[in-house]
Amino acid sequence: MDTATMNHRLNTIVCVFEKQSPRISALDIHEWIYETLRIPEQEVRMIQIEGTRRQVYIKLSTNDYAKEIVKNTGQVTYKHDNGEISIVRIDFAGMGTRRIRIADLPPEVTDQTISRALTPYGEVLNINHETWSNIYRYKVPNGIRTALTSIRKHVPS
Repeated sequence: MDTATMNHRLNTIVCVFEKQSPRISALDIHEWIYETLRIPEQEVRMIQIEGTRRQVYIKLSTNDYAKEIVKNTGQVTYKHDNGEISIVRIDFAGMGTRRIRIADLPPEVTDQTISRALTPYGEVLNINHETWSNIYRYKVPNGIRTALTSIRKHVPS
């Protein structure tokens, strides 16, 4: 596999449902794609549903078709069976947002240093200092940090 295909999803859009929206069945998602986004069957190459993240990835026949959908859509709604309306953002799919756990860091390593080290791989959105849980006497940082990062290319171990 060449580097270009590892770095991003080609010809793929992502439909991002509101985090608090109710789960939607796969059948309902297929029908919603057809009825709301009006994507003909022959244009769809793959549909991937990430239920817990409330995202649907749709791989299309060409990048031009993906661009057309994003340009003409941007944001739509989904009406749930209970009548609730969810806002759905339509965008190009990148590699996504990932939590990168970095262990065994002394407190002297700054968040800015971590952010600079991860910048070649994507945009660091947030860095969290993990702490010992409540079952321990000292609820202090444990040397592990988690960087929420919007990935542009694969991060080596």
